[in-house]
Amino acid sequence: MRHTISVLVENKFGVLTRVTGLFSGRGYNIDTLNVGPTHDPTLSRMTIVTRGDNATVEQICKQLNKLVNVVKVIDYGTDKYIDRELVLVKVGSDSKNRAEVAQMAELFRAKIVDVQLKSVTIEITGSEAKIEKFLMLMKDFGILDLTRTGQVALPRD
Repeated sequence: MRHTISVLVENKFGVLTRVTGLFSGRGYNIDTLNVGPTHDPTLSRMTIVTRGDNATVEQICKQLNKLVNVVKVIDYGTDKYIDRELVLVKVGSDSKNRAEVAQMAELFRAKIVDVQLKSVTIEITGSEAKIEKFLMLMKDFGILDLTRTGQVALPRD
């Protein structure tokens, strides 16, 4: 089962290494990892997506809480939360199919951010399901390159 874990940490040198070391040292896998500053410049938020049963994820959270510089750990497994991901995808496109690619992007509320002779680069944000569906449709045009931010999440209060 997939779990999204939010880890609020002090914005200090070595924190990311300690967190990822905990996962690798215990044989846990990280599906996605996103780290960024919060509204408080002394804190950063790590959003980690991992797989495991409830007992395993509970153990991960307990071990994260013991790490130096960790302020708060939340497993969103049972809570309601909002999550988003950003993807930049470069798709093969020429004058013959560019309008179709643009129409598909508009349908998904994506934005074309670069146009070249033989490709367009599209920015799309949304849930994992939305992005996967969009990428599946873009395969028909030929995905030339792709990068994903990984999931970011906040609780619904």
